[in-house]
Amino acid sequence: MKVKKMPKKLYEKRLAELQIELVKLQEWIVKKGLKVVVIFEGRDAAGKGGTIKRITQSLNPRICRVTALPSPLKKREPSGISALCGPFAGRW
Repeated sequence: MKVKKMPKKLYEKRLAELQIELVKLQEWIVKKGLKVVVIFEGRDAAGKGGTIKRITQSLNPRICRVTALPSPLKKREPSGISALCGPFAGRW
């Protein structure tokens, strides 16, 4: 099934609205002293990089960090994504 593309002007308008909401959310998270982790998992060339770029482009880079996790080794696959995040948890 082919997905119909959103018109570019509508996409840019909606993206700007959502980025404003993300900045408000970031400010609230900082004010409350909370931390948030968002994990994107998927195959190579699945669009994760572009999505992450659009989400983070309006956020404060001193607060928002993007970290690339290594691919899981065959031995570690059963333990899931939590095994990958463990070594990076201290950075957040």
